[in-house]
Amino acid sequence: MRQPLIAGNWKLHGGREQVRKRLQALKSGYLPEWGGTISVLVCPPSIYLPDAQSILADSAIQWGSQSHASYEQGAYTGELAASMVADFGASYALVGHSERRQLFGVSNDMVAAKARLAVDQGLTPIICVGETLAEREKGHAEEVIAQQVMRAVKGIIGSPFVIAYEPVWAIGTGKAAGLEDIQAMLHFIRNKLSEEDAAVALKTQLLYGGSVTPDNAAGLCALPDVDGALVGGASLKADQFLEIVNQCFKSL
Repeated sequence: MRQPLIAGNWKLHGGREQVRKRLQALKSGYLPEWGGTISVLVCPPSIYLPDAQSILADSAIQWGSQSHASYEQGAYTGELAASMVADFGASYALVGHSERRQLFGVSNDMVAAKARLAVDQGLTPIICVGETLAEREKGHAEEVIAQQVMRAVKGIIGSPFVIAYEPVWAIGTGKAAGLEDIQAMLHFIRNKLSEEDAAVALKTQLLYGGSVTPDNAAGLCALPDVDGALVGGASLKADQFLEIVNQCFKSL
C-alpha cells in the first residue's frame, strides 16, 4: 500500500516570525496516530529552510523546497542549488509547479534537469504537472500531461519520485476539479508510468493539488489513485492544514 503524503506549499507568503509560529503550531498539533500511516511535508520559502530544520528536526513533519535551479553550480546569481536544499535536511523538492512554468518560463526539459539534480542530492522530487483550461477545453489535457510526466521521469525511473497533478485552472481559484475527473487523470498518469515500468507505476505516490480544503480532503484521499494532496492556500493556516491531514488519515 502506498503511504499518503500531504504536502503544504507556502509559496511567497509570510515573514520569519509568522513562519516560525506556523511551524511550531504544526509541530504541536501533529497527532501521534498519524505516524507511520501518513506523511506530512511543508515547503516554506527557501530562506526559511533553516527554521524548518531547527523547529521540526525532532518531529515527524518533513520539509522541502519550492524550487531549485536546473544546474548545480556556477555564475547564476540569485539561484538555489539542490545541494543547498539538501544541506538543510530537506527530504523533498517541488519541481515544475505551474507558477514556475507559466511565470518563470520553466520548460519540460528544465523540469527534467531539476528532477535529476534533486535525485542526485538524495531529495525526492515532487513533479508538478497540469493543463490549462484552454488545453482541457480543446481536448488536449491528456496529451499535455503525458508530455510533462514522461519527460520529467525519463532519467529517474528507479529512483523515488512523486507526481502532483494540479490543473492550472484550479490553483488558487477555489474551484477544485471533480472527483471523477481527478481519478481519471491520475489513473491515466499511472498507466503512462507503467509504460516505462509497471512496478514503479504501482508504488509511485500520485497527489492532487488545486483548491484542496478540509471539506474536500477526505473525498480526494479516498480515490483509488490519489495518494494525498499538494495544498496551497489552506496550508498557510496550521489548523486547516492539520485538519486536511486528519481527514485524509480518517479516509484510509
